[in-house]
Amino acid sequence: MRQTNLFSKTRYDAPKDEVSKNASLLIRGGFIHKEMAGVYSLLPLGLRVIEKITKIVREEMENLGGQEISMTALQGKEIWEKTDRFDDKKVDNWFKTTLKNGTELGLAFTHEEPITELLKDHVKSYRDLPFSVFQFQTKFRNETRAKSGILRTREFLMKDLYSFSKDEEEHKAFYEKSKVAYTNIFRRAGVGDKTFLTVASGGSFSTEFSHEYQTETPAGEDTIYYDKEKNIAINKEVLNDETIKSLGVNKSKLEEKKSIEVGNIYSLGDFYSKPLGLVYSDEKGEKKPVIMGSYGIGIPRLMGAIAEVYGSDSGIVWPKEVAPFSVHIILATLENKELVEFAENLYKDLKDKGVEVLLDDRDVRAGEKFNDADLIGIPKRIVLGQKNFENGEVEVIDRETRETKLLKKENFLTDFLK
Repeated sequence: MRQTNLFSKTRYDAPKDEVSKNASLLIRGGFIHKEMAGVYSLLPLGLRVIEKITKIVREEMENLGGQEISMTALQGKEIWEKTDRFDDKKVDNWFKTTLKNGTELGLAFTHEEPITELLKDHVKSYRDLPFSVFQFQTKFRNETRAKSGILRTREFLMKDLYSFSKDEEEHKAFYEKSKVAYTNIFRRAGVGDKTFLTVASGGSFSTEFSHEYQTETPAGEDTIYYDKEKNIAINKEVLNDETIKSLGVNKSKLEEKKSIEVGNIYSLGDFYSKPLGLVYSDEKGEKKPVIMGSYGIGIPRLMGAIAEVYGSDSGIVWPKEVAPFSVHIILATLENKELVEFAENLYKDLKDKGVEVLLDDRDVRAGEKFNDADLIGIPKRIVLGQKNFENGEVEVIDRETRETKLLKKENFLTDFLK
């Protein structure tokens, strides 16, 4: 991508109505556009980051054995009434609409009921189990007060995976594997060392705990208590003597942290399969309810958490696996024809090698280019400046490690790709 062709622009002033760090930085950097409270459009740079995160999540879900599907956002109320979740008094964040014939519909905020209903056509026997399916799908939640930028929105992309097992033992085996997959996701996304497996409430599905993945940041909406020795955290909502005893942790050693929930996993048991009639025939021909699990990650929420962790007043330094581009070439001046030609050839050669590269070929001052580069936050930067070039050298800056080095221009491509 040439920066002269990039239609989105950076801005240096934070939006007056945006107090969250993540949205302020992402708007200033030209990643997102705020349509209204809790609703954001993705611009080219933001979409590239979302696609990178989605790629990581998809690969880990496929490694887990999940098969990808795509379900509808429009939902008929009948199946939701079977679990008593269409009533606004029970679920208060529905967006609802009515067809011209008077039929009431909802815009799905999750998909446990629809996926359970769908699978009644595909699960008949114990031979059909276990398996799991997942999707990346837009969810709608009528939040009373959308806040915290893209961490809590009314419309967002979610990865939701659902597992289906014959019994609790089979389910628990998959549940433990899902923990590994989630750990891999957050490690690859660059927040693994700040993201903790957290014990949380089982909600209405189970008397047992569920698990969240919480990323430490001062901007977090949640409070967790972390046991470093056991490498486990406890959400404040379930922190009590009984929980502490059951987990075998020492209360005096728990560290309080502010955090953002970036993922969750639930054991659902037969909460949905019983009322919706998702059953299978076992080896003896007896009908039994399918045991289910639910596993979610809000993709933009993870993007926002990364921005919170790696953001500063000047911009974001994206972890390399989720950065919009791998390399940012900054052509400091357009007055030296030899330097411009070198930049053009380097841009072409890197693209030919499969490197995702952004070339700042704009006719603006060098200072403006560097400020914009800080806002965009590509982790590796090649600076083509007049003085170094005349000395036969090119500056390379690794913004993740904060290392700067000079490479000879004669062998630059070979040395840079080592």
